[in-house]
Amino acid sequence: MKKAVFIRNASQLVTLQGSSEAPRIKEGMSDLGTIENGSLWIENGVIQSVGKDQELLGKYQARLGEAEIVDATGKLVTPGLVDPHTHLVFAGSRENEFNMRLQGATYMEIMNSGGGIHATTRRTKNAGHEELFQESFGRLNQFLLHGVTTVEAKSGYGMEWATECKQLEVAKQLNKKHVVDVVSTFMGAHAIPKEYKEDPDRFVEILIQDMIPKVAALGLAEFNDVFCEHGVFSPEQSRLILEAGKRHGLIAKIHADEIEPYEGAELAAEIGAISADHLLRASEKGLKAMAEKGVVGVLLPGTAYFLMAESANGRKMVDLGVPVALSTDCNPGSSPTISLPFIMNLGCLKMGMTPAEVITAATINAAHAINRGNEIGSLEVGKKGDVTIFKVENYMKLQYAYGVNHVDTVVKNGRVVVRGGQLIEELSISKGYSS
Repeated sequence: MKKAVFIRNASQLVTLQGSSEAPRIKEGMSDLGTIENGSLWIENGVIQSVGKDQELLGKYQARLGEAEIVDATGKLVTPGLVDPHTHLVFAGSRENEFNMRLQGATYMEIMNSGGGIHATTRRTKNAGHEELFQESFGRLNQFLLHGVTTVEAKSGYGMEWATECKQLEVAKQLNKKHVVDVVSTFMGAHAIPKEYKEDPDRFVEILIQDMIPKVAALGLAEFNDVFCEHGVFSPEQSRLILEAGKRHGLIAKIHADEIEPYEGAELAAEIGAISADHLLRASEKGLKAMAEKGVVGVLLPGTAYFLMAESANGRKMVDLGVPVALSTDCNPGSSPTISLPFIMNLGCLKMGMTPAEVITAATINAAHAINRGNEIGSLEVGKKGDVTIFKVENYMKLQYAYGVNHVDTVVKNGRVVVRGGQLIEELSISKGYSS
């Protein structure tokens, strides 16, 4: 295998340079740092040069034989897409609930009747480690084929230690075995288990005193998340859970204000969460507090679309100065999709964001939402060689021709892993760079 990749002559090369220190906000989300006829030289998995094709050709002319050359003529080149909010590791599916919703049942009604999260919890609890690994590995392949090179993965389909630990162990194994980077989040606070429905504070104590310390001690997760919602965890309970995580070195995230206003955005700002996710019903006060504190708003328009609900107001959040990111929320109940490009389409069509803003939201801002802004999310010297090449001439067409997988080539850690829209199987299952 050659030690370098030379991506040449892109119709548009979207760099997003200068975004490593903080996520982009307001007008900055439209500044893509685009280079026409742009090229990249990646070596030993790291970006070495970015610029005009003729500039790089002159610089590396004597070394062309060392590189795999990727012709990007007539194509759009972007940073590898980053999905900052998924529930990647689970067993089974819930297509029966889709029919129930079409007949008028709400998400909470389904959950309270034994479906929803509880149905997936049962399936995931009963699944073996290998079954979970194989199902999730297949999903990662699909993410990769849709241009995603890094995903966040939450636990939360156990709500008891053995299954939560199993999910996190599978995610850790996936990160070692699959070329896509998997960043883990502990979300034992995904719902109240039925046995604690009459005493939810007892379950909160178990999370704080038992599960969170174990997760931290075993190094199973980087983040700690909670579903702050009426009928799930109150703002007061959520604060206790997130503060406990912080004491053990876990970075706070929060599912906030998805179904009704519940001061989740305000709590995210107050506690210094790295992101607040969903935000369909977030108050203006809460959004302004998030903007002031630099909390990334991770928006999930696929969830609203699938649940036939009104989407979050992405346009308002951008205008208020909230750093906005986008994610699939891949999960079996409310967003069974792996297509981040389609989510970007929905960002334009359902949330009022511009084509430039959704590119930023699915790359550098998404990277900042998982504490990776200094490693991925933009194409600049010193960052990982994570690149997605689309079969369109410009970023406007990527959003205009919606619902289509335009991915042609994916480079991960400086290796071509998708070519011509097809997975290069032997590369998708190995980690790291080898010359």
